[in-house]
Amino acid sequence: MPARALHHLAFRTPNVEPLAAFYRDVVGLPARPGGAPGRSVWLALGDGIVMIERAEPNEPRAAEGTLELVAFAVPAGEMQDARARLEAHGVTIEASTRFTVYFRDPEGRRLAFSHYPDEANDRAR
Repeated sequence: MPARALHHLAFRTPNVEPLAAFYRDVVGLPARPGGAPGRSVWLALGDGIVMIERAEPNEPRAAEGTLELVAFAVPAGEMQDARARLEAHGVTIEASTRFTVYFRDPEGRRLAFSHYPDEANDRAR
């Protein structure tokens, strides 16, 4: 049987609370029940979960400069607000297209706010 939806993402870090704060405050993911105090924080993402988990001391970090990507859906009409949210938090915007704004979390993971093109509006332009 094929996969049908995203169940969870797990981001490993030596600094659980600061990274969780970034995903709450900058990305806008609300806290949800679960996790383990001092070890993990769970954040809601639609029907899925973003888990911020404490990494082991010898665990490798996210690869510097990676082009792997986690893109968070944002309605087309809210992209300016998403960009303003990044700027208000001092987050560098690495690149952007008409549909996507690329940035990184404090540990270097490549992220984006993105929406699908609205074909009817794009044809009118």
